[in-house]
This record gives sequence, structure tokens and C-alpha cells, in this order.
Amino acid sequence: MFSLILAAVLACSYVYLRRKDPRMLRNGLVLVAACWFAVTGVSQVLAQWFPWTQWITLGIVALTPLAVVVLAGFLISNGVRMMRREGRSLGNLLSLIAGLALLGLPLVAALLVLTLNPVAIGLAALLFFICSYFGVVFVVFLAYAVAYGRMKHTITPAAVVILGSQIINGKVPPLLRSRLDKGLEVYRGVSAQEELAPLLIPSGGQGADESRPEGAAMADYLVAAGAPSQHVIAEEKAKTTAENLQFSAAVAQGQGRGGAMVIVTNNYHVLRAALLSRKLGLDAQVVGSPTARYFLPSAFLREYAAILTEHKVLHALLCLPFVALTVFLTTALVLASS
Repeated sequence: MFSLILAAVLACSYVYLRRKDPRMLRNGLVLVAACWFAVTGVSQVLAQWFPWTQWITLGIVALTPLAVVVLAGFLISNGVRMMRREGRSLGNLLSLIAGLALLGLPLVAALLVLTLNPVAIGLAALLFFICSYFGVVFVVFLAYAVAYGRMKHTITPAAVVILGSQIINGKVPPLLRSRLDKGLEVYRGVSAQEELAPLLIPSGGQGADESRPEGAAMADYLVAAGAPSQHVIAEEKAKTTAENLQFSAAVAQGQGRGGAMVIVTNNYHVLRAALLSRKLGLDAQVVGSPTARYFLPSAFLREYAAILTEHKVLHALLCLPFVALTVFLTTALVLASS
């Protein structure tokens, strides 16, 4: 019963924190914790009322290694598909790397333990602690990325900013087209209700392998799709998501549209874009467009890696207790074996 009470408290906290500012990753931590205690509480109640349900719980726990193997197989298969369809860049290989790691790291830990060497056992313990920590962080990130991506924008924007991605032969590929179509949907939904239509700002500079700025190609697509040319102002200098947001905000301000913005990107990218918009102090909400399913595993892993990199000092500090615990356990094993 205590678990259910705690789950209810955490659920209320999640609702409050999300209403206060949905662009916070801590909301995901509270959400995952609420779900965990809710499942735990329900399992405990069912075990009291229907004792046979304990066997179901034990069965689920026993099948966990099989689930890990199945997940690893799926990621490896997806990584091979990504490599064939999208090329061999590091970002496209992330699901393959993650799948191999899921299979390889438990084997490495087991081999270290089998040596019966205290230092090797300590390294296996550290490997377990670190992998568990980053696994939990990934679950928090993924859960809240999905939750945030399903939120509807609640503001009337002065500008709709569409984040760029790579163009091919000067044209808009399907992934970027999805963003532009979503941006048009937001634009039309607002302009049909308001006297002053929002400004459409397609944002993206020119990469080394691109024949023109992304923003220019995106602007051509928007106008060809029916957006009034006077409502489309391209931003053509940004190289990163942070620059997309900063430079687009400056364009909006320069056009007298310094109010709230709706930022449009693909669904896997919404959370990081939202976190960055908050960090930059922008009054903005982020909405996501659909993405091909085969692309999502690597895309979410890439976003997760980017968020870890942006907060690497914090995560390093949070891992220090695991290092200290490992040193303590290793020292205890060495003393016990001497």
C-alpha cells in the first residue's frame, strides 16, 4: 500500500512539474518513478489477494535475460538496416553498437567474476553499477521524450520555427519534408483563427556536402506548398540546434514577431530541442513530426548521447558514488582473501 501512496504522490508531483515547465528532464525522472512504484504497489496488492500472481512476477524476472537478448538482436538487426539504407556514419551505427554492447558487456562481467580475482570482481561490479545507471537514465530520457512528444502546443505563436536537417541535391528529403509539413499544419491551424498569421522560419545553414543552405531549400518547399511568400523568412546560417533556435529567434525579433514560438522538428528530437530552448531562455514549445520507424532506434540513441554529452560533468559526478562503492567492495574482498 505504501508503494501505491508513493506512486500517487509522485504522479501528482509530475502533473504539477509538467504544468510549471514541461521542458525539464527531471519531469521524466518523476514520471518513471511514479510508474515504477505503481507497478510495484499493484503487484504487492495482487500477491495478497491472488497469491498465484507471484508466479507471474517470478516468470517475468526469469525471462529478463531472454528479453535482453531479444532486444540486442533487434538493435543489431536495426543497425544493419540503418547501415544499408543510410550509410556507415557513427550516428547510423549506434543501434548496432548498443545491441553488441548488450550482448558483450554481461559476458565480460561474467568472465571477470570467474577469475575470482578481487580486483577483477570489483571491475565487474563497477561495470554493473555504471551500466545500470546509464540504463536508468536512458529509460528516463526515452519515457519523457515520448511523453513530451505527445503534448499539444498550447500557445498562439508569433513565429513557427522549423529546424533544418540535411538536404540532398538541393532538395528536401522525406525526413525534412515531414518537419515542413508539420510546420505548415501548425501555421494553418493558427492563421485560420488569428488575424495576424505567424511567421514561418525554416532554419538551417549550408553544410560542406550541401549545394545550398537548408533554410533556402525549406523556404522554397513551404512556398510551393501554399504558404504566402511574405510569411516565410529563411534563416540560413545555423549549424547546430542551438544556433537554429538563437538565430531564428533573432529573425523573428527583427520582423517584429518577438512573442512565443512553436518549434517544429522530428519526434525523436523534440525533447532535446525543448531542453535547449529553455536553456536559451526562449518562450517556446516544441512539436514533433512523424519519422520512419526503422530510423527511430538510432535517432533516439543519438539524442540520448547528445544529452549525456551536454551534461557530462553532472553524470560524471553522479557516477562517483559507484566508484567509491566499488573501491570499498574491492578492498573488502582483498582483505578477506589475504
